[in-house]
Amino acid sequence: MYLQIKKILTWLIPRNFMYRNEFFFRKLYSIFFYGNSVHCLICDGHFSRFLKSHTDDMICPRCGSLNRHRRLWQIIKNEFHLAKFDRILDFSPSRIMLRKLKDEFPNYISTDYLENVLVDKRYDITEIDELSDSFHLIICYHVLEHIPNDIKAMSELYRVLKKNGSGIIQTPFKDGEIYENAEITSGHDKLIHFGQEDHVRIYSVNGLKERLESVGFKVKVLKFNEDSKNKYGFNSKEDVLIAVK
Repeated sequence: MYLQIKKILTWLIPRNFMYRNEFFFRKLYSIFFYGNSVHCLICDGHFSRFLKSHTDDMICPRCGSLNRHRRLWQIIKNEFHLAKFDRILDFSPSRIMLRKLKDEFPNYISTDYLENVLVDKRYDITEIDELSDSFHLIICYHVLEHIPNDIKAMSELYRVLKKNGSGIIQTPFKDGEIYENAEITSGHDKLIHFGQEDHVRIYSVNGLKERLESVGFKVKVLKFNEDSKNKYGFNSKEDVLIAVK
């Protein structure tokens, strides 16, 4: 039902208008999920349940946050002591995280190389148009698996971070070694081999950690194991890397 309603509204309402008024529509919809069984850390809403997507993501009925968004916000709040003046750079953020972080941190900069009507910048992650030592925190969630020259991108992340600054980094992961093949170029073949039509590799946790360390980062791996029916709607198993300059 949720996906059907979303498709109808997307078809009927101009995208720019929908993006800018999305929270209003979601707030109306969330009335049907009144309760106190689950809690969204992003919008601080309490509901009878989360919505379940076709990929088993747990969606907040009010703000639309997914499992990984709530986990990311928890990490930001628990692992870092950010001040209002700290500069944050976020690559390809979700709409809900963009709005949340922009409300919390005036020096938050969002960027997406592709079309995104809400972001502040259009930075190429392999050539970031910022001075060295510019940011206290960089968020790079589900980005590096799209980038052919990921080492160059990692080097740029390292360059623009301040000393002792951190990057929060996550991609889809697999067991074993990193899997990539430059001869796989079509969207169809990428979907088969890498899981998505615009991905160019699948990382392993250790493989991504080693590549980040190769450009100078010190890397800590946060490992989470949660009950899939937990109150906050987290992934049952999730790994997030903290890369420190």
